[in-house]
Parts: sequence; C-alpha cells; structure tokens
Amino acid sequence: MEELGIALVGCGRAGMVHARNFAGRIRGARLAALVDPVRGAAEEAAKELGGVADVSADYREALKNPRVDAVVVATPTVSHREICVAAARAGRHVFCEKPMAMDMVECAEMIEAAEKARVRLQIGFMRRFDCGFIAARETVESGRIGKTVLVKSLSRGASSPQAWMFDMARSNGTLSEVNSHDIDTLRWFTGSEFEEVYAIAGNYRCPQALPAHPDYYDNFVLTATFRNGMQGLIDGAASVGYGYDARVEVLGTKGVLFVGQLADKALVSCAEGDGLKQSVVWSWRALFREAYEAEECEFIAAVAEGRTPRVGGRDGMAAVGVVQAGNQSIRTGKPVKVASPF
Repeated sequence: MEELGIALVGCGRAGMVHARNFAGRIRGARLAALVDPVRGAAEEAAKELGGVADVSADYREALKNPRVDAVVVATPTVSHREICVAAARAGRHVFCEKPMAMDMVECAEMIEAAEKARVRLQIGFMRRFDCGFIAARETVESGRIGKTVLVKSLSRGASSPQAWMFDMARSNGTLSEVNSHDIDTLRWFTGSEFEEVYAIAGNYRCPQALPAHPDYYDNFVLTATFRNGMQGLIDGAASVGYGYDARVEVLGTKGVLFVGQLADKALVSCAEGDGLKQSVVWSWRALFREAYEAEECEFIAAVAEGRTPRVGGRDGMAAVGVVQAGNQSIRTGKPVKVASPF
C-alpha cells in the first residue's frame, strides 16, 4: 500500500502532536495538508514541519485534495460531528480526537456516515496504547489481584483551560475535555458498561469563567456502578498548576494494582542544604508520547488491513453517554442512569 495521505484539521496542542508524528515518525503515512480556521496557525505549523504542500483555513478544501486519504480531527468538540461526517461522505478515513462529539446523537451520525462510506473511524483514546496501562490491564485479566471490585481513575490538568472550554455548550466541561480518558479507562478495565453515575462539581480555580459561564466547573468527583456489578470512581480537575497527574488504581478481591505516577522518573537531584528533589510530569504530550505514536500506527494498520480499529466509534459514543449522564447529575444533584450506547 502507498503511504496514507493525512490532512490534519486543527493545529492546536493535540493537533500538533499528531502533525509532528505524521510528518515523519509514522511509517505508512505522510502529512498532506494542514487546516486551521486561523490560517496563520496552519502556516506556522507548516513552517515548523518543513513545508506542507497544502495549507488552508477550511477543511472542505482538504477534502477536495486527491492527495488526502484520511483526516485527523483535533478541533473543539462542538465541530467534530460536522467535520467527521463530511470527511466520511467524501470517502476519507477518520481519526477523531476525544471527546468524540457533544452528545450520543452526534456520535451515532458519525458512526453511520463511516459505515455507509466503508471508511475507518478511530477515536483518540491513546491510553489504550500506553505500555503501563496495557500491562496493568493484562494483570487484571490474569486474575493476579482476584476479581475486580473497584476501578479508580484520575486526570488533573496542569494548565488553565482555553477560553472556549468554559462554555459548556461547546465543551461539555472538564468531565468531557479532561476526563474522557478516565471514562474509557473504567470501561476498559471493568470490561463493562456504566450503569449509573452520581457526580458533584465546583469551580475552585477558574474564577475568570464565572461571569459568562457560571455553570463551568474545574473540579468534580464521579462515582459509578457497572452492569457487571463492579464499582468506579473518577477524580477530575483542570488548572491544578502542580503538574499533569494521571493515575489508576484497581482494587480486587485478592490485591490491588497501581499504574501511573506524578513524579517524572527522568530527573532526581540531591544538593547540600536542598534535600532530595524529583521533578513532576508537566505535560500529557510528554507522558503519552509513545502512546500517541502507537495509536496512530494502529490507525494506519486498520486502514491498510481493512478492519475496524481497536478503539472505534462505539467506544467514543459510550464515553459521551457517560459525560451526558454525569453533567445531568451535577445539574440535578441526583444519580443518573447511563443510556446504552448500543
């Protein structure tokens, strides 16, 4: 098979992780086009990457490009459905960053468009491709810690959210933007679907959001029950400042396991009068660098082999269903049943 021509739509932080990889690190792929509604952002990205043939401010231009075989969508969540459906209808394979869409209806439309066009649709849950998370999942499956009782997952973002994320109508909040990965992790490790959730939330670190977006929250706790009887807990936060924190704990009937840590293993120092010091993980881009490359290789392989990607549209749709239920619980103060994704 010839190299797969990739059009990246969205040249922000997540988008540029993919752009740099597809520009030379991923075998079987080449970066054919860069798209960003702020054309200057796409032009700057092209300059950094040594020049990409096509740069535009409109994804529709990329879909007309015969050199483009697939589209990587890394734009704000509210635009995912439109771009992914258009790409599928144009016969382009689709890799969509999480969260998949704003609601389950949009997810269903994306899945239907991909199936009708017979193109591949993958969702960017890169933790399923991280060596540490994979080893932890294999340990759970081996029965070493007995039968799983509780899965706890946390993600706490270091930096302040971008302004558009304060708008719940465009982002679905921290549960969606920061913690969709945790939702998918709980589904993956329990091997089950969410049954019911209860969540509490508040805004503790982002007062600048309050005047225009009083419903925005930067901290939440969500508890869950699963259809197979297991329990779950997600601890989510944005703008914590101290570093990027991503950890999972699985409690079984015969033991417990932990995956992930805040400390950066790359640097430990000790100086006279200063004591022992260790740096912390600051960026998800560095922490999951290899996992991003692995999920991109999976996308290329799924297209080449004509098969469904390991993390597909139904996984994205299931996570969005939990986001919807969690936000409803936050608004109402009551437990909420999670709609079936299938």
